[in-house]
Amino acid sequence: MAGKIIVIEGTDCSGKETQTKLLEKRLGLEGYKVKRFDFPMYDTPTGKIVGGCYLGKPEICEGFFPEGAPNVDPMVSCLYYAADRKYNFKEIEKYLNDDYYVLLDRYTTSNLAHQGSKIYDKDERFNMYQWIDKLEYWLLRLPKPDITIFLHMPFEKSAELKKNREHLDEHEKDPEHLKHAEEAYIELSELYNWSRIECVKDDKIRSIEDINDEIFKIIEEI
Repeated sequence: MAGKIIVIEGTDCSGKETQTKLLEKRLGLEGYKVKRFDFPMYDTPTGKIVGGCYLGKPEICEGFFPEGAPNVDPMVSCLYYAADRKYNFKEIEKYLNDDYYVLLDRYTTSNLAHQGSKIYDKDERFNMYQWIDKLEYWLLRLPKPDITIFLHMPFEKSAELKKNREHLDEHEKDPEHLKHAEEAYIELSELYNWSRIECVKDDKIRSIEDINDEIFKIIEEI
């Protein structure tokens, strides 16, 4: 594959979708061939299983797991998300083979953080990271990202941002899950050497444009 995979990853309410869309537009204006995708792909069969049956997104259907998504065995959860990526990757591969910059709003990196965060013992959590890495990149043969940019929105600020948000899924409703996910994201960003961007400066949320400038600078340098 001649193209490049750029992953925009982040904690809850960090603006992943907004920043990925802005980056797509900006790279396009610079003359690059660029295409954006979101995971999970909720409008596809596998995405509907993740969004509805697992996460219980109200616009799709009620969740099937009586214990709630945050309490499902992380290995079980990982398989649903990984299946969605494997099922839909043929479409992405077309663009990579045509020398596109492919922007992904979430990827295997989300599985690492959200499912790894369910394991509190550090050594066992690290084993989980390795299991997910092997599952998606080796067994399912999904390509590793060329660049991963991690947007860090602290939990307290994300809680403020989503006070009036409707239609939350089971992960988004669970503050304990989101706190542990934030910790896992920070740990992973150091383990995997992701490019990390702080969305808060001097206790104030940075502007969308300011964050996007930093993202673009990272990509230019790489």
